[in-house]
Amino acid sequence: MASSRGFVSWLIFLFIGILGFIPFPAEAAIKKYQFDIQVKNVSRLCHAKPIVTVNGRFPGPTIYVREGDRVMVNVTNYAQYNMSIHWHGLKQYRNGWADGPAYITQCPIQTGSSYTYDFNVTGQRGTLWWHAHILWLRATVYGAIVIMPQQGTPYPFPQPNMEVPILLGEWWNTDVEEVEKQGTEMGLPPNMSDAHTINGKPGPLFPCSEKRVWFMHCHLELHTGWGLKTAFVVEEGPGSDQSILPPPKDLPPC
Repeated sequence: MASSRGFVSWLIFLFIGILGFIPFPAEAAIKKYQFDIQVKNVSRLCHAKPIVTVNGRFPGPTIYVREGDRVMVNVTNYAQYNMSIHWHGLKQYRNGWADGPAYITQCPIQTGSSYTYDFNVTGQRGTLWWHAHILWLRATVYGAIVIMPQQGTPYPFPQPNMEVPILLGEWWNTDVEEVEKQGTEMGLPPNMSDAHTINGKPGPLFPCSEKRVWFMHCHLELHTGWGLKTAFVVEEGPGSDQSILPPPKDLPPC
């Protein structure tokens, strides 16, 4: 009897030891953010004008999440324009209601209203961006999404000491809505911006942590498809997990 008890105790000890070496997936977190759409006076190129911002910042705040997290972004619109937010490059599995294009997957968030974008980050990591997806408000309403791997995932390269998101943008001294309107009426691309920006600041000098000489040049070409639009018709699959989920109750009304 004593030997049997000793054998059972040894098996329990061995089982506990083996569990210690089994990697269990990290528990997904719920990341919540509050986006207040506000109009704020901002000065660039010695020219001040009111622009639409998120939380009074230009560019807007950076969202930090991990792969597998659930993200809830409550957007409250205090501006005079309708608003919607698109999460550029983020895969919205069965959840097009959180994608953001106005009058395509949702009606816009009207002045004085709120809407919570609720989505999961699945099978993705890296740096993406979010932006307004109505009118031309994305000229000032945008920011970064940094998707980090799950806890415990090793780097495929030497771990950096620091990471700094860099957002390239543009600045117009005039109202961006008027710029778009003029281009539409003339049937031409909108007027060129007055400056290119890095993290909301125009050149040619930018804050740097080290006193050295750095070379920077623009390596982007203009989009060739001005006005080009494509529509996709997606049919639901036969399985229970192959159809889009029903819309949330707080989806903005038209």
